[in-house]
This record gives sequence, C-alpha cells and structure tokens, in this order.
Amino acid sequence: MKIIETDRLILRTWRKEDTEAYHKINQDPRVIEFLRGPLSLEQVRDFIPAANLHQEKHGYSLWAAELKKTSELIGFIGLNYIDWQAHFTPAIEIGWRIGSKYWGKGYATEGAKACLDFGFNQMALSEIVSFTVPANKRSIAVMERIGMERDLSGDFAHPKLDADHPLSLHVLYKKITSVKD
Repeated sequence: MKIIETDRLILRTWRKEDTEAYHKINQDPRVIEFLRGPLSLEQVRDFIPAANLHQEKHGYSLWAAELKKTSELIGFIGLNYIDWQAHFTPAIEIGWRIGSKYWGKGYATEGAKACLDFGFNQMALSEIVSFTVPANKRSIAVMERIGMERDLSGDFAHPKLDADHPLSLHVLYKKITSVKD
C-alpha cells in the first residue's frame, strides 16, 4: 500500500518479494558500517511483517522506499516508535537505510522531508528524533538538510549495545513542530 509519494519515490508497506533486495542491501559493508552488523535472511523475513504490523498499529512505519521510474527497492525511509530506555524515550524516530548504489542522489533527504511532513501534518506529532554515531557524517548531513537540530546535551550510549562497544555513543537530533495560531 502506497503511503507517501514524492517526485522520485514511493514509500509503501512491505511486500514478501522485497526480501531478497532488502537482504542484499543489508549485506553491503558500506550500508552497515555504523550498524551492529549485516541482517540475516531470517532477520529480514522477520523485519518485513514487523514493519507492516507497526504501520497497522501506529499509522507510520519504516516504509519500503522504491524508485517511481523503475520500481526498484532502494531501502527504507520512515518513522518508528521507540520505547527502549533512554533519556528521550519513548519517542518517534525518523530513519533511513538506503543501498549504497543510490547514495548521493538525494533520495534519503527527499523521502525524509516527506516523512517529517507526514508525521507533523498527518499524524499530528509534536517532536521527531533521529540519532546515529558521531562518525556517520552522511546521516548527520541528511538530518541537518531536513532541518533537524542537534541536541547538544542529548548524546547517549545506545542501550542495545554494550557501553564499551565502538558504536555505543550516539548523537541526538530533534525537530519540533512549530505551534500554529
């Protein structure tokens, strides 16, 4: 089911036939450089129905992102409810994971802007967060291009990683909707 359409992208719910392409994206060392590691085929098979269930439950998800011209799956872009323990949770996160062959074309920025608009205007959210490790300059650049601001007091150790893990430290970005009269 199509949720959001931009000039070049369709953000939609996941299909079983997305499994192979999404698995391949999650094997690329460049894509997973700042993640805990590659996703197994079983993890991808579990992710797809979980993302669709998240959509049903919350009205948003980490949607499958496909190119309008070719219908190629390029990864995901979307919103995710997080409730693991951190000083800013529970929260709604905006996130993306795009295959490296699609990097540098503005897809993450285009899709993320549309997701912010959806979150604030369709879902009436008041705040959306994003986070990554300090070395992930590409994602930080997307966060800044879509108007998110770094919470300088928001850095945190990711609770799903051991405190001494090299990817534990994360920087926090936020966007708060402006109050309209």
